[in-house]
Amino acid sequence: MFIFGVVQVLATILTLCLADKSGRRLLLIVSSSAMALSLLVVSISFYLKEYISPDSDLYATLSLVSVAGVVVMVIAFSLGLGAMPWIIMSESLPINIKGLAGSFATLANWFFSWLVTLTANLLLDWSSGGTFIIYTAVCVFTAGFVAIWVPETKGKTLEEIQQFFR
Repeated sequence: MFIFGVVQVLATILTLCLADKSGRRLLLIVSSSAMALSLLVVSISFYLKEYISPDSDLYATLSLVSVAGVVVMVIAFSLGLGAMPWIIMSESLPINIKGLAGSFATLANWFFSWLVTLTANLLLDWSSGGTFIIYTAVCVFTAGFVAIWVPETKGKTLEEIQQFFR
């Protein structure tokens, strides 16, 4: 767990450098897409492990692939979805609703985090591969949502960002 924390901190520091160079929207799309790809790899490795003897070398390799997929997912999350929504929210909301909208966004974030935590073991008991396919689908949806409906806020005024929504 310590290594996951170190990886996440280093990736988040990298995100701060990339946010002003590449743009917030691009980081969200890349982050969501990379998370989807890494979770798909984890899902496939879990599906394949069901058909392989636990004593085989391939089984051990697939276990390592699963761990590597989760590490890549943590890095991808830290590169975009971890920080960028908060930055975009602070840059795109008018001052008169920023407190209320920020509170609602925080509530929604914690609610869905709680929901994932609550259902993860239940889903994993049902199907490890299936669980990660569901998470993959959510990441693909997120990438599409961002590509269609989220404006780029880098270097734009609040008025320019608000124009995007009209």
